[in-house]
Amino acid sequence: MPSPSAASTAPATTADAVAEPYSRDRYDGLIWLVAASFFMQALDSTIVNTAVPAIATALHQTPLNMRSALTSYVLTLAILIPATPWLCDRFGTRRVFGTAISVFALGSLLCGVSQTLQQLVMARVLQGIGGAALMPVGRYVLARAIDKRDFVKVMSTVSTFGLLGSVLGPMLGGALVEYANWRLIFLINVPVGIVGLWLNQREMPEYRLDTANRFDLFGFLLFAAASALLLTASEFAAEATVRWGQMGLLVVLAVAFGIAYVWHSRRTPHPVADLSLLRVRSVWVSLSGSLLTRLGVSGMFLLIVLFLQEGCGWSPMAAGLMMVPQALGAISFKWLVNRSLVRLGYRRLLFGNTLVVAALLAMFALLGPHTPMALIIPLLFAYGGFMGMQYTVMNTLIYTDLDVKHASMASSMASTTQYLSMSFGIALATILMQTLLRGQDSAAYVAAFRWTVIVIAVITAAASRVFARLDKNVT
Repeated sequence: MPSPSAASTAPATTADAVAEPYSRDRYDGLIWLVAASFFMQALDSTIVNTAVPAIATALHQTPLNMRSALTSYVLTLAILIPATPWLCDRFGTRRVFGTAISVFALGSLLCGVSQTLQQLVMARVLQGIGGAALMPVGRYVLARAIDKRDFVKVMSTVSTFGLLGSVLGPMLGGALVEYANWRLIFLINVPVGIVGLWLNQREMPEYRLDTANRFDLFGFLLFAAASALLLTASEFAAEATVRWGQMGLLVVLAVAFGIAYVWHSRRTPHPVADLSLLRVRSVWVSLSGSLLTRLGVSGMFLLIVLFLQEGCGWSPMAAGLMMVPQALGAISFKWLVNRSLVRLGYRRLLFGNTLVVAALLAMFALLGPHTPMALIIPLLFAYGGFMGMQYTVMNTLIYTDLDVKHASMASSMASTTQYLSMSFGIALATILMQTLLRGQDSAAYVAAFRWTVIVIAVITAAASRVFARLDKNVT
């Protein structure tokens, strides 16, 4: 298979594409639709965090045992996202996006009526099946419809809504738990989904191929097996009595499936994840740097909520309100992204910003039950601001040296990496907390939180070395 040219900038051929004309004056409607889907998906990825203690009590579980309800959703996203490009080529972006919204809303309804942890996990998986197409289809359509000169600006706008969803999720979850019922954190997605279906019919352009390539089912199954086995192994690692033999076997099998996929992908004309794109330096740096960064920071929302509620005795609503400074920071720093990229370029900006994020993570280890709110709020604001820049720049890096014809596959691979690293990041954070927890009192939670954030700060700092491998002229 020929490798993609890093220097190729010619537009993709459209002889095999079926697409409706898409004029510049319709940008706004499409941007709002994609932004709304990013917001809904990000909201649902984090809204459970603040409600974890309340849901655990209702379902007769401990808070740390609820990690499966968090990781099952994001892992399902990671596993199914690679199928999105083929689905779009075969059925069209509008139909795929509309179906995804419908399945996501149905999964939300079933989450809201769950009576056991097992039922909740299965419903979260159904949510993930629907949510798997929302972000990659949105990115793909924007890459196709938006002029390349406007793409970073548009992605910055869309990413802002995703960040708002991630940060406002815990606050909304806390408010619903404290003043209503935790089940509403899922049920509110149903009317939102109905509005989304209406917008999809009005604003979503139709992109598909006359003749779609054959779906790489074998490669898809290899990738899914490797991902699921790794996460199952991490579940074993979090148990009170670690089953080392079974965990080791799962890891070995996961690695074997991963190696088998690499071998298979080189011998199939249309793999579910085109590893030949990794020959472009900006692509592999984007994916590996994003994976390492998110592995470190993805569990931070849950850690802060557990620290404030279990360690400091705050109410769910009060803990949720502490996420607002992060949202304000993310919004406030957005105007710096374009200017910083122009002045510094991707390499210097990502290298320096990653180190700043790691330093801010380490500073959370200084917090305690008696830390004044006047110190906590600025720290959360700064962390939200620099993380907002990090997400936006990482999300656009993968497209910088690719022809638009590779946009669909690049979007799929970026989204897969994002959610795979999120699932393992959440699992890592909870495993560290559980391992370091020496009791169930507030002091034990505070101590475990402090050591955990130090460890994930070191992991995040390591990502800066990956971004340092970028070419200096990538802008």
